[in-house]
Amino acid sequence: MSKIKCIIIEDEPLAVKVLSDYILQVPFLELQEIFKDAIQASDYLRDNHTDLIFLDIHLPKLKGMAFLKTLTHSPAVIITTAYHQYAVEGFNLNVTDYLLKPFGFERFLMAVTKVKAAGIENQKSNESQEIKDFIFLNVHKKKVKILFTEIVYIESQREYVKIVTTKNEYISKISTHEIESLLPSNLFKRIHRSFIVSINKIESFTAEIVEVNGVSIPIGRDYRSIFTGF
Repeated sequence: MSKIKCIIIEDEPLAVKVLSDYILQVPFLELQEIFKDAIQASDYLRDNHTDLIFLDIHLPKLKGMAFLKTLTHSPAVIITTAYHQYAVEGFNLNVTDYLLKPFGFERFLMAVTKVKAAGIENQKSNESQEIKDFIFLNVHKKKVKILFTEIVYIESQREYVKIVTTKNEYISKISTHEIESLLPSNLFKRIHRSFIVSINKIESFTAEIVEVNGVSIPIGRDYRSIFTGF
């Protein structure tokens, strides 16, 4: 199993240092980013994937519990707080664990090990499922079946995405990261912060542009290495 990518949402510098130090001591954890408030974290998660969130409850601008309710596809969450009264609400929102400050490394390790164990079980479950060649997406208050073979490219439009297929175009309220996680990586590649393309639909490409079905799509600077093996 690959490393568990995680972010910290915490406005207390001492708490951030404790969490960061603990994460560094666990070989299967990888710290991506640290945020002082949930608004910044929401912006990050719109275009980026994480496996685990360490979340404080009392945050500026948007409280931790309110933030959790905004997530359509929530990663694993470990709440870190000095207030025990939110535990029941937290577990009703399917958080993995609830750490009461101050907590030691042993208790922290127990919590993250739960996340690791759950990930292994999900991986086994996914591997045992029949391979699908389609996804269902919410489009205009109904579920629409979209075949992988018909998708040309996907374009981010803030909290929505536009899915362009050989037959139609669809707008669905889902982040670029979320739809990317639903697509088979051997058939689709993210080539820009805002674009995912079907490999089979690529007609030509340069260092800066990909042509798919007559449409020119820019290649982001951070994504150019994708094409080195083509």
